[in-house]
Amino acid sequence: MYCGSCLHDNALVKALRRLGLDVVLVPLYTPLRTDELNQSIPRVFFSGVNVYLQQVLPLFRYTPAWLDRVWESGWVMRLLARSRKAVDPQHLGPLTLSMLRGEEGNQRKELHKLLRWLEQEGPPQLIHLSNALLLGLAPALVRELKVPVVCNLSGEDIFLDALPRPWRQEAYELLQEKALLVQRFVALNHYYAQHMAQRLDLPLERIEVIPHGVNLQGVPQRQWPSQRDHLVVGFLARVCHEKGFHLLAQAVRVYNSGKPKLPIRLVAAGYLARDHRRYLELIQEDFAQSGQAQWFQYLGEPDREGKFRFLASLDLMCLPTVYAESKGLSVLEAWACGVPVLVPHHGTFPELMEQTGGGWLVEPHNVAALVEALQRIASQVEELPRRGQRGRRAVENHFTQEHMALRTAELYRQLCPDLAQLPLPVPEKR
Repeated sequence: MYCGSCLHDNALVKALRRLGLDVVLVPLYTPLRTDELNQSIPRVFFSGVNVYLQQVLPLFRYTPAWLDRVWESGWVMRLLARSRKAVDPQHLGPLTLSMLRGEEGNQRKELHKLLRWLEQEGPPQLIHLSNALLLGLAPALVRELKVPVVCNLSGEDIFLDALPRPWRQEAYELLQEKALLVQRFVALNHYYAQHMAQRLDLPLERIEVIPHGVNLQGVPQRQWPSQRDHLVVGFLARVCHEKGFHLLAQAVRVYNSGKPKLPIRLVAAGYLARDHRRYLELIQEDFAQSGQAQWFQYLGEPDREGKFRFLASLDLMCLPTVYAESKGLSVLEAWACGVPVLVPHHGTFPELMEQTGGGWLVEPHNVAALVEALQRIASQVEELPRRGQRGRRAVENHFTQEHMALRTAELYRQLCPDLAQLPLPVPEKR
């Protein structure tokens, strides 16, 4: 699937290179899948298959590199990824702890491969880890390469909190221990910075808040109709329970059952895993049984062009996540198209809404509150373009890839004396 963290890292590297920094993007576990030109090297370290085999079969901790490369091939990794156990925290407690132990874990051979490659390529001036679950690498990176390490905070709590109890506590303890070696952490918003500061026992001043940035090139704008006979409400995310799609679907059915003047057509797009197909089928059956099949459509997983074309066709984008969202990328993308959003009052959403005024907040986990919000929005449709444009202006002024890269480069400059003289432009405000 398109992974939010991969999209972020790929976009950041591209924008940093435009500033003149020599940045190398190194995939770990699996190749990157992005909806823009892939900026990563054509090699995967800590191949997910090798990591798994070295955990469950001790023999593979000593196999030669030529044999390991067989398991690093793309088709093998795609085959493993089809298994729910490959990503389900309920099955990955021991493997998670092993990775967090670094050189003391069962994957030390993979760590040594990465270190040798980094030394051969020329020691980096700084290393930026994409999430805290990679902190097991930090002790060896700092000791062997003698460079500062930066680490993103990127939704790790969802995975960690789903670990069975005996593994969860030890995982957090290991993270707190390894975090001492990281010079600075980066969060996408103040909500998640404060949340993870508590979880990792970090002083808040060690966490920089650098928001996600959207590439505005080629992004279409919503063309608002002068008249309408229905509203188009969209959902863009993984189609699954944790993203709250069932809540939105139920709210739309309840809303439409009241025979409103402006009925709602619900359109969804996003990745659908094999084990979530039944989840979608049940929602489709509910629309059919209520006589509303014509008011729902699932469009599959779009590429970048299709994603923004989809967003620009909406009157409203709704993402009623069950968990407290730490990123909110699709909200920024909707605003980039001039489309307002309806999101729950938790996670990063209240912060984003306060910064932009680009939509409405609603009580989380509450279908009745969603229905009421949809009714209120339908009664004041003139507000839709106004709030959508507020979101667009906020993205232009604060949430572009250029803003993200400049603030990241400034952080690097603080940590690396060799980058102290790097000239950085000032982003233009619109």
